[in-house]
Amino acid sequence: MNIKQLSLSLLTLLVLTASVIPSTVFAVEVSGDVYGGISSMYLWRGDDLSAGEAVFQSGVDLSVKGLTFSYWSNYNQDNGLDETDIVIDYTTDLSELVSVSIGNILYSVEGSDTNEVYLGLGFNTLLAPELTVYYDTAAAAGDLFVTAAISHSFDLQEGLGLTIGGLVSYIDTAVVSDLHNFELSAGLDYAITEQLTISPSVIFSTPLSDDSDDLAYGDGIDDEFMGGLTLTLSF
Repeated sequence: MNIKQLSLSLLTLLVLTASVIPSTVFAVEVSGDVYGGISSMYLWRGDDLSAGEAVFQSGVDLSVKGLTFSYWSNYNQDNGLDETDIVIDYTTDLSELVSVSIGNILYSVEGSDTNEVYLGLGFNTLLAPELTVYYDTAAAAGDLFVTAAISHSFDLQEGLGLTIGGLVSYIDTAVVSDLHNFELSAGLDYAITEQLTISPSVIFSTPLSDDSDDLAYGDGIDDEFMGGLTLTLSF
């Protein structure tokens, strides 16, 4: 059994357990969501990983007492299921203004695994600024990736919200150490029911340095525009 089959089996067991056994048995409240959507490309850190081809992406999140287990997958129409990620995250409030997140991301990409740990700080102030540092433990030199982001949400009407955001990133690897990319995003969330939400979104990304434009994760990154539509069931 490979990593994808094992993680999918574990996730299925967790979802079935959470849905069948009453929360009173554990004396804790379990929450989560299941989602799936279509994107015009697989855009990751400014890099078009699907060569401009549309992809289907889906996942499941399960949370209890600040601890979240997530499973995510990418389905490419040419290569089929070509990536699955498993994330374990713990988030807690340090104060009314500051929260901290620590976690681990296991990437399984076409049979090749890599791993990142991360530390993030969120601030409950104007524009909700966030700073996150990722460290690739599988890289020989220990690659770093840092993001600084802001966002703001608007209630347009009952059941309809708009979120806009911006992100700047920095990369430090054996071949490049410089500003990486800038992203501008916008998304709508429309509540079909109390649990079911449909969310169209767009992201524009552009490189911030010649190094990232020329080197980055392979062939370099370019200006990219991605659109997507996601359906989410919360429980």
